[in-house]
This record gives sequence, structure tokens and C-alpha cells, in this order.
Amino acid sequence: MATSLPGDPIPADAATQSLHDLCARLLAGPSATAVLEAWCRERGLTTTDLVAQALPGPDTPVSLAQRERLELPRGAVVRYRRVRLACGRHVLSEAENWYVPGRLTPAMNHLLETSDTPFGRVVHPLGPTRRNLDLRLLAGAEAPARLGPHDPLFTVAALLLRADGQPLCEVAETYTAAVLARG
Repeated sequence: MATSLPGDPIPADAATQSLHDLCARLLAGPSATAVLEAWCRERGLTTTDLVAQALPGPDTPVSLAQRERLELPRGAVVRYRRVRLACGRHVLSEAENWYVPGRLTPAMNHLLETSDTPFGRVVHPLGPTRRNLDLRLLAGAEAPARLGPHDPLFTVAALLLRADGQPLCEVAETYTAAVLARG
């Protein structure tokens, strides 16, 4: 029976199976944050929580289609947050998040503006669910074991809804091959 050490290449069939497993979990889960935190624990990637590292750069304005999906009244404020979600030293994804601060508590808004806490963990008390809009495998996904940890693997677009169905945010996530690592 072959064994693999941390940092060894992942066998092709195991990498493909892991990719499909994670995609299925993200599509079924109420929060990407919760799915990724469980994923990291199962794979032994870290003993610390997932963190959202803010990425500098200009805001990307909310589009008209996003405003409609977010069910925004005229003049409603939307904030933009761009982060890398990291599990220990592994950067699992980059996420763009357009959220409606008026649908969150002041404490939640403060955390989003001043901390490295992922959006899903901040809004967890609201009982959010995800409505997936799109999942796309990218060019390297047919042979994920060949990718480097920073190479993009797949994208997900989703709406996060409060328990009452009101949209909280729209997110565009790009996952890297680092999600396939084992600790």
C-alpha cells in the first residue's frame, strides 16, 4: 500500500474525486465558510479558523443585474469586500462580496469592516442559506493533480439569503488547487 507525505503530489484519481466532493458540498451547503472550515479540519490542513485576508484595490460596483438579485430598493447602499480565504498557510479561494449593510446588525458591519472574519461566520446568527447561481470548472480542472496550489480550479457565484429569504449578499468565488491539499 502506497503512502503519501504532506506536499507529495496527489494521485490524479484522488484529486479529481476530492474536487467533485468539494463542489458537491459547496452546492449543498448553506455557507461556503462552514463547508471550507469542515473541509480543512477533515483534511488536516490547520488547527486554526478560516480567515478572510482583505485584498487591496478598487471596489467593483454592483451591477444592475446584481441589484435586481439583491432585491434592492432605489438608493440602497451596497458594500464591496474582496478577500482571500485562507486555512493556515493554504489560500483556498478569492471572493468578491457585494453585501447590503442595512440588512445586517451594526456589530456584523463592524466585524466585516475591521476584522479578518469570513462573511459566512459573521452572518451565521441570521441563519443564512445559499442560492447557487453558477459553478464552473476552469481549464485545469480536468487534471487537478497537475495544478500548483495557486492555480484557479473552479468558480462559484451565489446569493446568500437570510432565514426569511431576503438576500444579504452576492458572492463570486474563485477556488484554487490548494483546496486539494492534505496536511
